[in-house]
Amino acid sequence: MDMIDTTTELGKGMISMYHKYDALRFSGYIQPQFQLAQDKGIDSYAAGDFPAAVNNRFSLRRGRIRVDYERYNHDDMPVVQFAFQFDGTERGVAIRDFYGRVFDTKFNLFSLAGGMFARPFGYEVNLSSADRETPERGRMSQILMRTERDLGAMVSFDPRRKGHPLRYLKIDVGLFNGQGLTASSDFDSHKDLIARVAWKPYRFKGNNWVLSGGVSVLYGGMQQFTPSVYRMGTVNGQKVFALDSNALNVGKIAPRHYYGADVQLRIPNGPKRGYTQFRAEYIRGSQTATAATTETPGVIPVDAQGNKLPLYIRRFDGAYLYFIQHLGSEKHQAVVKYDWYDPNNEVSGKEIGAPGANLTGADVRYNTLGLGYLYYANEHLKFMVYYDWVENESTSLSGYTTDIRDNVLTCRMQYRF
Repeated sequence: MDMIDTTTELGKGMISMYHKYDALRFSGYIQPQFQLAQDKGIDSYAAGDFPAAVNNRFSLRRGRIRVDYERYNHDDMPVVQFAFQFDGTERGVAIRDFYGRVFDTKFNLFSLAGGMFARPFGYEVNLSSADRETPERGRMSQILMRTERDLGAMVSFDPRRKGHPLRYLKIDVGLFNGQGLTASSDFDSHKDLIARVAWKPYRFKGNNWVLSGGVSVLYGGMQQFTPSVYRMGTVNGQKVFALDSNALNVGKIAPRHYYGADVQLRIPNGPKRGYTQFRAEYIRGSQTATAATTETPGVIPVDAQGNKLPLYIRRFDGAYLYFIQHLGSEKHQAVVKYDWYDPNNEVSGKEIGAPGANLTGADVRYNTLGLGYLYYANEHLKFMVYYDWVENESTSLSGYTTDIRDNVLTCRMQYRF
């Protein structure tokens, strides 16, 4: 079995200017797209909600420019890395990556990164938007880890010398603020511990199949700023959000605990015929948010009058399943993706909306089936047509008694250098 190189962001479409032991790389891509929704004004995780009178739109989904600087020693081993990436669209300009990394040059095993960068959890969160075969990450990724990135520091174990007995193992452990890029600053002193143990891709000799995977954990939370906390319980045989109102709750940490596992298998189809790929990822845990949403808060939650909102603690689970197939050549590719997110797996169906249960639309499960076709014109130009069938569970809650008309068609071009 041989290890293969899976670096995509630093390996594709970049302009490099090399001195003897330095590398400066520039890369970027833009993604103009047209979308058609099933109805006007829908809430959507396909690039955001549609305005009230709109069911179709042109937009610039992403416009990224990235600069990477690396210095190497005389053994061609990295010494230091600096990365800066920003995103510019019609909605404004925002920083996406801004970090430095220093490498251990004695054993070539460890590195230390600090700044703003992707959280080391799971596979989909860390797969570049330029390389992904679907327009967006799944609903669960967007809710639990909006913008994917956070401010923090991370230590990595990643043997870099050929022949090292642990060369297929990669371990990342980091501490992060917890709110991601939705917050301008940290609003409590609690930090999220995030760790991932990954098995680097292997190519099996004889059939050239490639297998990789990993397990991840996020152990964090947020400070409780009010005495009011809701947890699931049973009252008179009915599942409800029960209020725990106690002055001692103030200052305690409400949990955000995620546990995930992922696997990827790639099967070559033959010379210049591409590959077949299967991906699966499952995540479960506890999430703290509010009555109206399960999204990780970026600020202390307050109502319109500025009063602090009570927190709701839910147990969730969800998964992503991908099937990717080249169609006789490397230029044509089909993708089928199924994902689900159940924000509150302790209730389902007609239990949601029952009188006195304190359940809302934030407790409704969603399943999404996506079908897409991609055409790779060349290394710089990609076309995508993708359709999301979005299905919510039927409940007794007003607005969710039947399936909402919120399917979305996305037609996208990607220019990359």
